[in-house]
Amino acid sequence: MSQPPFQPPPQPSQPPQAPDNPYNQPASPQQPPGFGPAPAPGQPPMQAGPPPAPGQPPMHHGAPPVPGPPPMQPMYPMQPAPHFQAPHFGQRPTASGHPVGAVFLAFFISVIVSMIYSGLILATYKDLTLTTANALYLGHALLNGAIVGALVGSVGHRNTGAWIWGAVIAALAAFFGYANAWPLILADAQSPGAVWDMVRYDAFLPARAWWNDESSGGVDWFSPLGLLVAAAAAWGLAYLIGNKRRQV
Repeated sequence: MSQPPFQPPPQPSQPPQAPDNPYNQPASPQQPPGFGPAPAPGQPPMQAGPPPAPGQPPMHHGAPPVPGPPPMQPMYPMQPAPHFQAPHFGQRPTASGHPVGAVFLAFFISVIVSMIYSGLILATYKDLTLTTANALYLGHALLNGAIVGALVGSVGHRNTGAWIWGAVIAALAAFFGYANAWPLILADAQSPGAVWDMVRYDAFLPARAWWNDESSGGVDWFSPLGLLVAAAAAWGLAYLIGNKRRQV
């Protein structure tokens, strides 16, 4: 009777294994002792080299050392800023602007305005009344002072010397605008030679006519009032505009 061929015994069934179980993962190949990365499959492991000779620096087979951060410079304490010192009482800040240019510009413009006023007097002196003449005189003084003050304040800014010169220029322009009209009126009424005679024999005739009242024979108070109006207008506008430009 023939026997059946030998059958191996059945293997016991293995329980299901979880793929995330770290104990069921295959073991990683062990790295041979030594330094450096693991050798590729099929290559012999790297061996440490012979010890360096006396006086020779040691040889490193690993990665080059990473240089550290550069040394930091020591921090020195900051010097405290000087405290702001307010100007002493009575000391004004340094003025800006161009005071000399402002004075020359104001003088040039005031001469032009006074010449226009003299020409207006020449054109209308035959029909002018005393009241109209005084009104024109005060109006010219106010206009000339306002123009001079605006120029001085805009160009000279906060300069007291420029303000003073502006007031003086405006007052002189008010006077010479009236005084210069006299030679023109004399040349038109008589002849140009009469102007030369006036200069030789009575050069201060325009000044006396400006000061004296023709109707009553006393002092014409409108004349110094015109000087005051011109100077006040020049100073006031120069002060207002100069301070405003300084703040801007």
